[in-house]
Amino acid sequence: MEIIFKILAIALITSVATLIVRPVRSDFAIMIALTGGIIILVMVLSFLTGIFDTIKNVVETTGVSSGLYALILKIVGIGYLVEFTAGICSETGNTNLGDKVLLGGKIVIMVMALPIVTSILQIIMEILPK
Repeated sequence: MEIIFKILAIALITSVATLIVRPVRSDFAIMIALTGGIIILVMVLSFLTGIFDTIKNVVETTGVSSGLYALILKIVGIGYLVEFTAGICSETGNTNLGDKVLLGGKIVIMVMALPIVTSILQIIMEILPK
């Protein structure tokens, strides 16, 4: 619980520093925002091992293909990276570019999710009477 307060504090300090510096040096403001975002990402990375272990246990328990497990993790990773990149684009004043990054990410995620949808449909077809 303590980590969320640290994240919020870094985000608020970064936001205030960016607002103060932006009128004077907009290039430094961008660097401050990026640095704050990277610090928060590094803080959150420690939680990923717990998430990965939990998902691995679910996969082992349910007998789901490990390929689907890897695919799900890739999709989640792409989602987070796309969101972070789009936020940076918007922060630098390139909102349209950020929107394009989000659209591209959604399309890539949709294409990557097709094998999962196909597997679910196959399972449903096996369960249904013929």
